[in-house]
Amino acid sequence: MSQRVAVIGAGPSGLTSIKSCLDEGLKPTCFESSDDIGGLWRFKETPEPGRSSIYRSLVVNTSKEMMCFSDFPMPADYPNYMLHSQLLQYFRLYAQHFDLLRHITFQTSVLTVRQRPDFSRSGQWEVVTENREGQEQRHVFDGVLVCSGHYTQPVSPLDQFPGHESFPGRCLHSWEYKDADAFRGKRVVVVGIGNSGGDIAVEISRAAEKTFLSTRKGAWVLARMSSSGLPLDMTAISRFTVLLTSMLPRALVNWAAERTLNHRYDHRLYGLHQHTEQKPLINDDLPGRILQGAVVLKPDLRGFQGSGLLFQDGTTEGDIDAVVFCTGYNGTFSFLPPSLCSGPRGDLNLYRRVFPPALERPTLAIMGLFQTKGPIFPAVEMQARWVTRVIAGLTQLPPRKTMLSKIETETKRNMKSYLCPRQAALHVDYIPYLDSLAEQVGVRPNILGLLLREPSVGLRVLLGPCTPYQYRLRGPGKWDGARQAILTQWERVAQPFRTRLDPEPPRPLVLLSPLLITLSVGAVMLAVVLSQCKLTLCLQDLLQDSTHLLDWLSALL
Repeated sequence: MSQRVAVIGAGPSGLTSIKSCLDEGLKPTCFESSDDIGGLWRFKETPEPGRSSIYRSLVVNTSKEMMCFSDFPMPADYPNYMLHSQLLQYFRLYAQHFDLLRHITFQTSVLTVRQRPDFSRSGQWEVVTENREGQEQRHVFDGVLVCSGHYTQPVSPLDQFPGHESFPGRCLHSWEYKDADAFRGKRVVVVGIGNSGGDIAVEISRAAEKTFLSTRKGAWVLARMSSSGLPLDMTAISRFTVLLTSMLPRALVNWAAERTLNHRYDHRLYGLHQHTEQKPLINDDLPGRILQGAVVLKPDLRGFQGSGLLFQDGTTEGDIDAVVFCTGYNGTFSFLPPSLCSGPRGDLNLYRRVFPPALERPTLAIMGLFQTKGPIFPAVEMQARWVTRVIAGLTQLPPRKTMLSKIETETKRNMKSYLCPRQAALHVDYIPYLDSLAEQVGVRPNILGLLLREPSVGLRVLLGPCTPYQYRLRGPGKWDGARQAILTQWERVAQPFRTRLDPEPPRPLVLLSPLLITLSVGAVMLAVVLSQCKLTLCLQDLLQDSTHLLDWLSALL
């Protein structure tokens, strides 16, 4: 008899979890509190308490080839960076293609998830739900996948600022923000410089009289567009890059990254400079708005003075009409047993950012509760592929002591880059994290084997973008279309640009130019190392003489 698994939430994490359950012979039942799929990516005119909320103009920060699910490429005509509504349509296509909707119970909220009395033996959970009529129902499941997201409980630090009680203007969290119409002609302060803070400050600045952006630590700002107009993540996130940076001194890598980021504009001059290894801000327009004076950078907010605001450097801005707090969310789940929140700050302590090590049986998993410098969906999909094999008994977890030691080691390592303990606990390195889970599933790409058997695919996997299809080439869940998807990935990048007939013949560099970019960056960084170390000139000559190598790659690709 198939094991029954509860999937909580029908957003992207829930959808790929349902599919992974089916792939492993499990029987999923998904509970979705709203009347539709999509989760965070389903735009609503009015925010609803307890649910995610996005603004009208939200555009994704990762490109379609990098963020799609590994066995379902996005349509070739989709733009590389799409509006939320088009991404939601992709999820509908995914759900339809794999027949996932029949496993979802809509307008049903999960009230509690508790271990059964015989949990140590059975690993089973009792799940209490409530339907739209207010009727409660009890269910028994062999496993639970929590896919409800962590953008539902906004954190508003208003109480931390003295004088806020007498502020005559409006204070709101980005969770409430929909568009800039209400701020036309106003003087507005946006607090926080994450991706939402950058987007909202830029958008408000096009309508407001003056927009101030308050930040405690600054940000490295990256545009979605890279060299030759290609998607940034397609040229930056590759195995070759990970290999190269792991071989070089960290200080040198940071120096090279800062030089590159400051090439377009000086982050110190713009008031944006911060520690190199912090998560970057993806924003195409913020530097330009600062240059025009439409957005003014301010330090950390200290307090309110009537209708004015006081900042950390002692400066004030008066006649402020509104303050928008882009200050994040609480990653808590009220329906879970309190005993699972065993972290030092009452957070969920999770092995591989998935399994609570406190459980005697690994039959409950938290999906998507992590941060990374890469697309979220492929990582969540890999989590789901791993988790379902663990619940099905096909893969084993290490002992509890080993899991706790691993959590502590990773957090201490991340603390060198992320001073905030919570951020340090949440962060994972994108490709190493995917590979570590893929190793457990049995789907990590065998690059050496690919280079020997099929060099055209192997070189793309090694030197090209780390697209999700790499994890469908072998092992459980192998997809016959993965090879072709890798070979044609740059064609799908180019497809949405082909909207005007050009009498000139097409340039045959759609694939090779990103490869040249990657090799060039690597060559420059390696040349710096060689010059710093004063190695022999023959090695530098070898770097400079790259013509034959590129000719060979062109012939293969």
